[in-house]
Amino acid sequence: MKPLIILISVFIISLLVNKIFKGNVKFALSGRIAMSAMLLFTAIGHFAFTKGMSMMLPDFIPFKTETVYLTGVIEIAAAIGLFIPNFRGVTAWLLIVFFILILPANIFAAINHIDYQKGTFDGHGLTYLWFRVPLQVLFIVWTYLSAIKGR
Repeated sequence: MKPLIILISVFIISLLVNKIFKGNVKFALSGRIAMSAMLLFTAIGHFAFTKGMSMMLPDFIPFKTETVYLTGVIEIAAAIGLFIPNFRGVTAWLLIVFFILILPANIFAAINHIDYQKGTFDGHGLTYLWFRVPLQVLFIVWTYLSAIKGR
């Protein structure tokens, strides 16, 4: 829920700031700013809640802690890459692939009731997926519209 709040809030603020200071609204730019802010916010979680996020990965995945750190770095790199014109398209497509690849970890966490912030097994469970799966789809569509189509 927090990433969605960040995404929407920053998007609205960015639209307003553009309207006030530039005289127009720039949906694609505001979308990229919002996605970048959300990615930076979620990247912090990879470093602050490493133990719990490691629990989200199935046992067959090696180097869980390193994988969590790596995905945090990937989110930071993507947040930056969305603003580099020559890399924006590639960054957006890789970010879409990233969003698809991390969905199984969220499904695994829901099935196993993992609360990544506490590092415990008393999370929301499968009901969480009713929110998470559409959220993941929103992230994919948002990235496409703001960074690929909205160039």
